Amino acid sequence: MPREGIDQERSDGRKDTQDMGERRQLKIGTLTIEHPYVLAPMAGVTDLPFRLLCKEQGAGLLCMEMVSAKALQYKNRNTKALLSIHPEEYPVSLQLFGSEPEVISEQAKAIEELPFQILDINMGCPVPKVVKNGEGSALMKQPRLVHEIVSRTVKAIRKPVTVKIRKGFDDTCVNAVEIARIIEDAGAAAVAVHGRTREQYYSGQADWDIIRQVKEAVRIPVIGNGDVTCVQDALRMMEETGCDGVMIGRGARGNPWIFRELKSYDETGQIPPRPDIREIREMMLRHARLQVEYKGEYTGIREMRSHVSWYTRGLRGSARLREEINQVETYGELEAFLHERLV
Repeated sequence: MPREGIDQERSDGRKDTQDMGERRQLKIGTLTIEHPYVLAPMAGVTDLPFRLLCKEQGAGLLCMEMVSAKALQYKNRNTKALLSIHPEEYPVSLQLFGSEPEVISEQAKAIEELPFQILDINMGCPVPKVVKNGEGSALMKQPRLVHEIVSRTVKAIRKPVTVKIRKGFDDTCVNAVEIARIIEDAGAAAVAVHGRTREQYYSGQADWDIIRQVKEAVRIPVIGNGDVTCVQDALRMMEETGCDGVMIGRGARGNPWIFRELKSYDETGQIPPRPDIREIREMMLRHARLQVEYKGEYTGIREMRSHVSWYTRGLRGSARLREEINQVETYGELEAFLHERLV
């Protein structure tokens, strides 16, 4: 679909006078989020260190990595680490996935005293092993089950419940509007819509018109998701769909600065300069130190390899750098490597 409908940036980087000083807010239940720009939940990406960096840059709401309700039920040791929340993250959304209403609602109640502000239910994950279990985006094919999961969870806890969905399961099952209405009827406080079907995964272009259709069909806040990689994308999405908030996933990987830019644009009408090599390098090292602090050097540095690839995407020599980063095993090695390669 064409995406030309919003005013273009002025040459001086400022927005038109009619938009100056405009402060957008997102309200979910009784929670007011100062900036309507949301870090999407991404497995292996939106862990505690990265969420802290995005919060510092101005993200309005942080979404944690999705957590299996069944794993919580069985007290899986690896799952406990996913529940770590820092006081500086406020507000933060904890996302559960599963397919059994009783398990999801009971586990939501069991963890409600953790310091998260929103409980989100994943109905959009396209990963085969999740879908095979009837979880994630497979729930798009089960409207009655969707209602039961959401209504039971809403009744089980006091905190607001939200749901993340997709356009549909495939081209024969494009039912985001129907599912969103069901979610609203079941008592959810907001719905996030990714503009692709499960079969698309992340290929092709996100269909923002389905976000518009959902927004026109429900009264609860609608958060748009898909193909937002810069300030202009976020503004176009809000203009074209009327959505109340914008969720940013892949566009934030290696790019926590996107939230700084969005916050600055809303507050001043100006977009700050993109980070230079030195700032990118220092952000990576800060990220790595947080990884080591919360996960230990062995795990933290190995996980950092993917983040370095994202941070350096598009830089000169980045392809070779991505190959060489896999040899780095300690923070000291990473620091020396980045100071040598990024100058």
